[in-house]
Amino acid sequence: MPSPTQRLLPYATRYRRSFGVGLAAALGATAMQLSGPWVLKLAVDDLTAGVTRGKLALYAALLVGLAVVGGVLRYLMRRIVVGASRHIEYDLRNDFFAALQRLPLSYFQANRTGDLMSRATNDLGAVRLMIGPAVMYTTTTVVGFVVAVSLMLSLDAWLTLVALVVLPFVSVSVKWFGTAIHARFERIQAQLSEMSAVVQEALAGVRVVRAYRQEAHEVERFTAANREFVRRNRALIRLQGAFFPSLTFFLGIGALLVLWLGSREVVAGRLTLGEFVAFNSYFGMLSWPMIAFGWGTNMIQRGMASWKRMLEVMDMPPAISDAEATAELTDVAAVRGRLEFRHLTFRYGDGPPVLEDVSALIEPGQTVAIVGPTGSGKSTLLSLIARLHDPPPGTVLLDGVDVRHVPLRVLRGAIGMVPQESFLFSDTLAANVALGVPEERATLRPIAAAAAAARLDKDVEAFPKGYETAVGERGITLSGGQKQRAAIARAVLTDPRILILDDALSAVDTYTEEEILARLRGVMRERTSLIVSHRISTVRDADLILVLERGRIVERGTHAELVTRDGFYADLYRKQLLEEELAAS
Repeated sequence: MPSPTQRLLPYATRYRRSFGVGLAAALGATAMQLSGPWVLKLAVDDLTAGVTRGKLALYAALLVGLAVVGGVLRYLMRRIVVGASRHIEYDLRNDFFAALQRLPLSYFQANRTGDLMSRATNDLGAVRLMIGPAVMYTTTTVVGFVVAVSLMLSLDAWLTLVALVVLPFVSVSVKWFGTAIHARFERIQAQLSEMSAVVQEALAGVRVVRAYRQEAHEVERFTAANREFVRRNRALIRLQGAFFPSLTFFLGIGALLVLWLGSREVVAGRLTLGEFVAFNSYFGMLSWPMIAFGWGTNMIQRGMASWKRMLEVMDMPPAISDAEATAELTDVAAVRGRLEFRHLTFRYGDGPPVLEDVSALIEPGQTVAIVGPTGSGKSTLLSLIARLHDPPPGTVLLDGVDVRHVPLRVLRGAIGMVPQESFLFSDTLAANVALGVPEERATLRPIAAAAAAARLDKDVEAFPKGYETAVGERGITLSGGQKQRAAIARAVLTDPRILILDDALSAVDTYTEEEILARLRGVMRERTSLIVSHRISTVRDADLILVLERGRIVERGTHAELVTRDGFYADLYRKQLLEEELAAS
């Protein structure tokens, strides 16, 4: 399997031209910087022979010219390389989000949203710093170091060896601190994910928090997570605080040796004053490469730690894919809507069966209701049709084709599903209703028609901006019933071959429910419809009613047939009749 570094290369090679130009500018800027001490050497040696206005002007112009050209090249280096790193960040963010979209529902049930958000933001930022600035400065410092040492050797080889005697200590320091920084930064990022998850959960569940007077508890929970985050950062800061001074300490010892021994070389006449000045300038330049190399090492260690955290998500294989898709059903328009369950047994992971030996045939255009006690497997059965979870091979068929062999875009494009919990995005009501349709169909007339079918039109009339009213995060400005009806309108607008209503009318009163069902009958007559409900009034007009209990179909038939059998359905019917009579009295 490719290493994390190899996994990054395809992103970098897309912008190899930019990196090439940027690094060329970096090398040019480094060359200008390294030329300065050599000009200074010539100037000092030349000026000792006799100072003239022309010499001063010449060397001053050379130094200023080198500084200006170096500054321009350094500007281009930063603009081009950092710009390329931003493009890579853009690509990585898109790929990371696409990877999240491919993951199964079980992954999001097992992992916290705040942790995933932290990986998509903070970790991605650390990866960008590693790809751009860290690599840029590490490259220039390595080149600058090698060239500077070469020039120092040309001036005085013995003095250079004395100056570099501290390098082994610097190398050991960089290695040790780099490994420690990597480990501590991983712990910091993990705690940042924990803190982000605490904030996300507290904000998402703000109603529950306030209803149960848990504000103080949530504040303390965040404070504890924040305290641990600060503690881990302080541990890293202490490490970094020791890292850079250790480099400066070793380099300072080298500078002291150069000053002491180099001055003796000048006095002895083995080294000119200009050469000694240039030598000290080059040695002084080694201080920044060492510090910059340490900074670059720090950024690279942080970036690799973050990249590994991102790869944990990006490498997660999608549980549901088109790997088994065939050419039998390749167009949504070709779907008739015939559904069949063949001895379906399904379990989550290694748990007990949720559905057991379920068999049923639903013809195109039929309305089928599914009833049963809580936990009997009703929602699971519906989720298997759309492959929100993958059914066993050959157990769920659409128009005679195993749903595992139907491309996901065709399968889900043929289904309009309204889940138990209606989710609305922080957008306008119109945008939420038109979520599943192409832009050309997302016009006011079809949106209003779908809303009317869901009996949402009367409510919209009272909204300040009609269908352009913003519904807030998760549709917080709407009631539970309004959110459910918006979700129904969304499903109706997609004009699906199969309409699935999973307890989609639980938040509306009986009168509103009857009105919605009356409006939906025309819609359901033209397509296969599956309805899950605990209310007999919702399902009594269905062509077929399936009664699930403990994952098995224990009864099937029409409303009249099931009432006469005096089973679970008849018992439920009598209880609801009694509840209605008591409510009326």
